[in-house]
Amino acid sequence: MSVYGTEHEMASQIDRKLLKRLLGYATKHKWPIVLSLALLVVVVAIDLARPVIIGKAVDEVIINYDKIYSVVEAEVDMTQMKGSVVIQGQSLVLEEQSEDSLGKKAILVYGEEGYYLVSDLTMDEALAIQSDAYVDGTGATSQVVSGDSDYLGVLMSKEEMRLLRQSDFGKLVRLMVIFIGILIAGLLIGYYQTILLHYTGQKIIYDIRKDIFAHIQGLSVEFFNEHPVGQLVTRVTNDTETLNEMYTSVIVNSVKSVLTLIGIAGMMMVLNLRLSLIVFMVVPLIGLATWLFRKYSRKAYRDVRTKVSAVNTFLSEHISGMKIVQIFHKEKSKMAAFNEINTGLKKANLRQLLIFGVYRPSMYFLYVIGLGLVLGFGGWQVMKGLLTLGVLVMFIQYISNFFDPIQQLAEQFNILQSAFASAEKIFTLLDDHAVIEDAANAKELKQIDGRIEFKNVSFAYVEDDYVLKDVSFTVEPGETVAFVGATGAGKTSILNLLSRYYDIQEGEILIDGVNIKHLKKHNIRRHIGQMLQDVFLFTGTIRDNISLGDESISEEAMIEAAKTVNAYPFISKLKEGFKEPVYERGATFSAGQRQLLSFARTLAYKPSILVLDEATANIDTETEILIQDALKKLMEGRTTLVVAHRLSTIQHADKIVVLHKGRIKEIGNHQTLLANKGLYYNLYRLQYSD
Repeated sequence: MSVYGTEHEMASQIDRKLLKRLLGYATKHKWPIVLSLALLVVVVAIDLARPVIIGKAVDEVIINYDKIYSVVEAEVDMTQMKGSVVIQGQSLVLEEQSEDSLGKKAILVYGEEGYYLVSDLTMDEALAIQSDAYVDGTGATSQVVSGDSDYLGVLMSKEEMRLLRQSDFGKLVRLMVIFIGILIAGLLIGYYQTILLHYTGQKIIYDIRKDIFAHIQGLSVEFFNEHPVGQLVTRVTNDTETLNEMYTSVIVNSVKSVLTLIGIAGMMMVLNLRLSLIVFMVVPLIGLATWLFRKYSRKAYRDVRTKVSAVNTFLSEHISGMKIVQIFHKEKSKMAAFNEINTGLKKANLRQLLIFGVYRPSMYFLYVIGLGLVLGFGGWQVMKGLLTLGVLVMFIQYISNFFDPIQQLAEQFNILQSAFASAEKIFTLLDDHAVIEDAANAKELKQIDGRIEFKNVSFAYVEDDYVLKDVSFTVEPGETVAFVGATGAGKTSILNLLSRYYDIQEGEILIDGVNIKHLKKHNIRRHIGQMLQDVFLFTGTIRDNISLGDESISEEAMIEAAKTVNAYPFISKLKEGFKEPVYERGATFSAGQRQLLSFARTLAYKPSILVLDEATANIDTETEILIQDALKKLMEGRTTLVVAHRLSTIQHADKIVVLHKGRIKEIGNHQTLLANKGLYYNLYRLQYSD
């Protein structure tokens, strides 16, 4: 098998798997989709009926002037010796008729000037004229020739013609009303079908977005360290919107296009098989063009989605860090970098447009060829009398409608390729198992005393590159334990492992004697209050940022937490108090105020264990005094783990764990460690050497 053959087969398998998963979301809303498809069948039937009505109007009404009207009875009024002929339900008066006219037949033959009436015919003569007759000459009277016989024809007046054609006009009006009626019905049904389809599509996309965000929330911290935020935003927004277009446009409209093609092909074969076969001669060329388009389009669409993700990632990162860009005067270099990425996206889009730009005109060219064949061969059949003009008109409309769904299928295939490219990226994200799963029999602890034990714990972010090596220590309920050491010693890793943001490779971590792998993640984190150096505030209000949407936290509890951490004084001075707006990342508040709000947030959830990771590092001296006062109240009766570089903040800890290159070197209180004159003593001397 060729390389291309292998790649093509793999791409087809991927497409089938993606389509199966995408349809899996659609099956949750199958009944609205089934109703939409049923309405679609009605719309297609109406579309197929329109050319039939037009053809019927052409054949039976519009070009009906040249037909010979059926044999009719001639009647004579014996009192006035005037006769009449009943034609098409209308009575036409014949002047100066004799008694011999009674019981005779009359017939109408079309000539250059109009219809000529031939009367006083026997049944045999009338039948002969009806089968083969023509008007020879012009004027008020002319000869009507039938075989070897000549008959006198009298030109009918305009008023008589109007009476004669009255029923035809009525039929034309009826056909027009039917045409307009089914057109309006088709528009109304199509409108309802489109609304129903788009409503269902939005519900499907809602489910997909919800699944993606829920999955993202469950991913490990390690995943977010490796994947840019802009890339994830692209998955939730741009890529899902591309899928929305597929659900609301491609799936059902593809069914419509296929049904239309089948219906038109069937109608054409019923009307004229030979003319249909001539039209179908271009079908292999259509298949070839579509195959070539599919071959080159998939890669182009995948490249576009990748480039869109790259642009979003760049924008997300650099807009967030715009202050640094401006501080270091890097606008020009960053603009150049953006231009490079933006140019890549432009080129990818142009390649995509080029591929489709070649395919669409190719389809139009094939349509023109098909139309030319119909006009040529169909016109010849009309001139030979083998085909009526109405049927040819129907064929011309059907040939136009035959290529329309093919072009629509091309456009839908265009969207489908883009959707598959987006779906591939979405499902790659959903299939990413960088998730710390709860054990099948995981349990919850309603109350935690706060006893923590690390038993021979070894941990590596990257395989075999251990940042913690055989770490063991115990924290009793209510104790305050501090972790110190040089950067990279493993202090923050211990705190991350306690909340189970990562899973350890060796050893055990116990809370109240239970291995944390046997507890549910949310249960562990619910009882651990973390206060970090990098405070994150969400857009909303101060109340929203303290309660995080938890309605169980009352206004009184929130105020009490704010008072405890000394945040209430500055909050009460704000114009709207706890309803004061908070903008992105809390940019309108100082670093100290943001830290106080994070402390209030932690306390509002009443944790059993407190974790402070350099929580006072970015706070001014005055605010730090307030924080230290709050911490004394916080730590009463709670197990507290503290990471701090400033040793002055941890001198009153019950235990100090000294780490060096992932191993515990010393454990003791401040005075004991100083007396030992070990690593802690050296760290202390370095900080206070002045």
